Order: sequence, then C-alpha cells, then structure tokens
Amino acid sequence: MVTNLIKITWQTVLLWLVFRLGVYLVGALDLSLPGNVAGMLLMFALLASGVVQPAWIETGSGFLLKHFAFFFIPISVGLMSFGPLVRKSGLALLAILLLSALAGAAVTGISVQLLQRRREP
Repeated sequence: MVTNLIKITWQTVLLWLVFRLGVYLVGALDLSLPGNVAGMLLMFALLASGVVQPAWIETGSGFLLKHFAFFFIPISVGLMSFGPLVRKSGLALLAILLLSALAGAAVTGISVQLLQRRREP
C-alpha cells in the first residue's frame, strides 16, 4: 500500500514536471500554443523516443484517469451559477456546440483526405 502510494506520487510528479516544462517552453519560446498541449506533445515525444518508458508513468496516470471526474466537480459547480443563462439560451448554446464540433470534424476529415491524396503517387 505504501509502496504503491509512493509510486503514484513520484509518477504524478514526473507527469507534472513534463507539464511544467511544456508551460515553460511556451513562455520562453513565445509560442502560440497552450502550455498543457506543449506538455502533452513533449510527453508523446519522450514516450515515442523511448526516453520515458510507459511503465514509469503507468500507475500514476492510471490513478489520475480513475479519478478524472473528480477534477470536473469545480467546473460543474461553477456552471450551476449560470442556470438562468442555460434556461434562456440553452438550446442555442447546445446547437452552437454541436455545429462547431461537426464543423471541426468535417474540416479535419477533409484536410486529412486532401493531404493523403497529395502523398499518393
């Protein structure tokens, strides 16, 4: 139990350090990219290159994913204060969210298809 807690703690610290490095690099290089996205790209590069082995972060990331819903509680509570807005414009907001998601998926699909056609001889 204690060894598992220590493993989760150190692995979570490693994940947090990669996140912070991504945030730092975005600030230092003045990139127009969110720091958390840079951190995820950095972690992907570290995993793909073999610098970081998946086993080194498996327990900690599994713990975080298992308790993922807990991190959304503050957001959910904050949304409750917008009850009147949701009652008034909820359907319009839902339509906008659905249409923007569909538009994003369509643009991504079309872009991928066009890029694949360019690569084929």
